[in-house]
Amino acid sequence: MADEKSHYQSEFGDRLKKLRRQKNLSQQEVADKIGMHFTNISRYERGLARPNSETLKKLAEILSVSSGYLIEGTLEDGVQAHFEDRELLLQFQQVQELPDEDKATVKKLLDAFLFQKKVQNLSAG
Repeated sequence: MADEKSHYQSEFGDRLKKLRRQKNLSQQEVADKIGMHFTNISRYERGLARPNSETLKKLAEILSVSSGYLIEGTLEDGVQAHFEDRELLLQFQQVQELPDEDKATVKKLLDAFLFQKKVQNLSAG
């Protein structure tokens, strides 16, 4: 049972770290967003501690995944709560397989498009 618990914490920590890095967030930035000390984030990532349910919910929200994904690690759980458009989900999954340089280009295009939409919405409102 102790091995199972430490295995869970290790996998959880690996997912947390990977998602945090994908969002280009430091441990301090994540900790600030949920109102705790960055050493707690470090302990989660190293598998030395587990977050309580409220902290888990906040982490999932910050990282744009479900808490089920953080706990279990299945892709469907990770995106289920945030992607209603199945075609868009499949496109993002394909982008995930691209080389880093291509992914950066896609991100820049999305950022530019979303920024333009925000500007349009502000000027229309």
